[in-house]
Amino acid sequence: MQNTIDYYKQNVKSFIDGTRDVNFAEIQDTFLELLPENARILDFGCGSGRDAKYFLEQGYMVDAIDGSLELCIAASDYTGLNVKHMLFQELNENEMYDGIWACASVLHVEKVKLPDIIHKMSTATKANGIIYLSFKYGNFEGERNGRYFTDMTEDKMENLLNSFPEIKIEKQWITGDVRAGRGDERWLNMILRK
Repeated sequence: MQNTIDYYKQNVKSFIDGTRDVNFAEIQDTFLELLPENARILDFGCGSGRDAKYFLEQGYMVDAIDGSLELCIAASDYTGLNVKHMLFQELNENEMYDGIWACASVLHVEKVKLPDIIHKMSTATKANGIIYLSFKYGNFEGERNGRYFTDMTEDKMENLLNSFPEIKIEKQWITGDVRAGRGDERWLNMILRK
């Protein structure tokens, strides 16, 4: 995980430039449509702050965290939120959020540590709340271009969620990468319901 955090420290500008202005409204809106009015959302690994800002603009209450201090500073400036610098495993809330948004974030967690992170996300989600996750599609696990990745397939995700009877997969779909020149990369998106 430290290599991944170091990557973001060293590449904060290029990462923000490559992600902040990407139009992600279709998936953001799919998530928001499942939330009640005045919902409280946790942007879990907010990166550039793109999604947190969008959710704020739609009238939602938003908390945002990231493991990279440099991204926290940049996302705070961009969104006006006080983005909290913390690692995923430090989440310690109980039924606080109507929705947790983990877009291309927990894919940096080692597969063996994912159950603990999902447990923390489930605990932090209110009953009937939702969790959005996205992973690069496939079976790879390890370092790729300076960052750690756990890729995911439908079967791997189903096996992972077998330990969480309180969580059901509400929706699962595959998309291409929305960033310029990367449309051939595939992503597994899912919405879980507690």
